[in-house]
Amino acid sequence: MTSLRGRGNPTRVGRGAPGGIADPSRPSGAYRGLAPLEPGRGGFSPGPAARRGRRGRMRGLLGWAFARKSPLRHMDWILLAAVLALSLIGTLLVWAATQPSLLGSGQDPRTYLMKQLLNIALGLVFMVVVAFLDYRQLRLYAPFVYVASCLGLLVVLTPLGSIVNGAHSWISLPGGFQIEPSEYAKLSVILISAILLGELRQGEKRPRMRAVAIALAVAAVPLVLVVAEPDLGVVMLMLALVVGLIALSGIRLIWVVSGLAAGALALVAVINLHLLKSYQASRLTAFLHPSADPRGTGYSAAQSKIAIGSGGLFGQGLFHGQLVSGNFVPEQHTDFIFAVAGEELGFVGCAVIIALLAVVLLRSLRIAARADDQFGMLVASGVAIWFGVQAFINIGMTMGIMPVTGLPLPFVSYGGSAMFADMIAVGCLQAVYRHHTVFS
Repeated sequence: MTSLRGRGNPTRVGRGAPGGIADPSRPSGAYRGLAPLEPGRGGFSPGPAARRGRRGRMRGLLGWAFARKSPLRHMDWILLAAVLALSLIGTLLVWAATQPSLLGSGQDPRTYLMKQLLNIALGLVFMVVVAFLDYRQLRLYAPFVYVASCLGLLVVLTPLGSIVNGAHSWISLPGGFQIEPSEYAKLSVILISAILLGELRQGEKRPRMRAVAIALAVAAVPLVLVVAEPDLGVVMLMLALVVGLIALSGIRLIWVVSGLAAGALALVAVINLHLLKSYQASRLTAFLHPSADPRGTGYSAAQSKIAIGSGGLFGQGLFHGQLVSGNFVPEQHTDFIFAVAGEELGFVGCAVIIALLAVVLLRSLRIAARADDQFGMLVASGVAIWFGVQAFINIGMTMGIMPVTGLPLPFVSYGGSAMFADMIAVGCLQAVYRHHTVFS
């Protein structure tokens, strides 16, 4: 006998095979339970039954994904598309901002590119996990997020914290990784305030003053810890979050105006009593008088405006920015990433980034308006305030209309903690959106 594969290779005689020849497409004995095989070009391939089984499993998976009650059908895909577009644009800008300096030092020019892609991938995992949570579980996990963020803010004030640009904002981890607890404190303030301000008794249309006072006291804990770091940008953002959430909770307008007036008086007192750190006061001075010290405190804003202006309408091209390649803009891959976009992508590229951020804000406000209860409305509104205020401050400081505070541009600037926190916030938006679409 000769083998079916070729001449000269003896083959075993199978039992029950016609003529004593083993039929490979009809297994027998110990192989009876396996999928039937067929002769193919490269040997043997699965038979029709196995292929039908795979197609059936694929159809079942697709049927689950697009079923009426599938979580994937109840996601805000426009919001997700805008977030992914911003993240990919930001990754290219981070690569362009870091490649020249890495090449000059003999390192891998794709180091920050790979790190940022990893940050996005992990952030998407966190987003999906939070988005698939039951809506009511956000209430259950909010106290744990709040306590964890406050503990993290305490740790950065100990010797375990790292000093970056004069602030104790980071915790160093093994392997060269760092975590910034203040990024997660923003989310904790939103969740815990939404719980306190969203608990309305039957017949009530606005929270009681006791609930407002408790919300202020709870938000004051991470706020004081951030002031101790100190991180002026996060303090400004958290104040905007607290005031915005209280105003949207339905409290009387007179109390909102009174709170804003008290905050303005407190800010004036802090400036006049010289309670700010020297570098913080110099940043404010440089913002108010940009030409006073162009080589010192006003250097970053001045170089950023030059880079944005040199880009023109369409920019000098990705990886071709002269100021970016010369590393003239400090922190150009994090705080001043918008200056990189201005020089290399021009006005058109900056307009695209702002338009995508506007889509994120509009979808967040739409989710807030369609939320089933006050808690969901406050969570979505808080995330919208977060992204809107932070983007305005970041873009404004690169153009000289806001003080330099160190806040990153959402989804665009380089950073793991910021990306993870932003993606988790998007997951909260998706959870609120899914609850409305499923139960409406």
